[in-house]
Amino acid sequence: MSSTISRDVIEHAPDAAADWPDRIYGLLKAYAIRQVALVPDAGHARLIRRCLADNDIRVVTLTTEEEGVALMQGAWLGGQRSVLLMQSSGVGNCINMLSLSTMHRCPMPMLVTMRGDFGEFNPAQVPMGQATQAVLEAMGTLVNRADKPEDVAPSVEATLKFAFNTFRPTATLIGQRVIGAKTFGKD
Repeated sequence: MSSTISRDVIEHAPDAAADWPDRIYGLLKAYAIRQVALVPDAGHARLIRRCLADNDIRVVTLTTEEEGVALMQGAWLGGQRSVLLMQSSGVGNCINMLSLSTMHRCPMPMLVTMRGDFGEFNPAQVPMGQATQAVLEAMGTLVNRADKPEDVAPSVEATLKFAFNTFRPTATLIGQRVIGAKTFGKD
């Protein structure tokens, strides 16, 4: 289990009172997810903490998001279910690798926290944030979107069901209205 996730990323998760990360964790357990690949992300911080504390889940911290696609392929071939946690800016890094799932009929559920979305302060996040859903769909990914906390768990469950029933890439996009928009220079 990796423990190299930045303390800053973990401690500055927006809206710590929301229970949607705990509901996602419950779904990961219910769907027998054994490996979680991720690039550290404040939007997923609470879920990451839950996974790190669970000895039945192997958390793999990636250098870049496309490594997660390869990890998910290997996990599936080795008989384990996995999920990839990332920010929308990382989706662009995965595009070419997503063809592996289509070629090999491998389930690839991805949980994507959005940037370049509602209330974004950083103009560099906007292009990929606005293109995330279209780009994923162009690569054959089934996409669900959650823009309210109460929609997160049902969307994630649909994503997991789609992935493991259709053997293809799937994603839930968790909007900035749920995770909170970051602001420049504020904690």
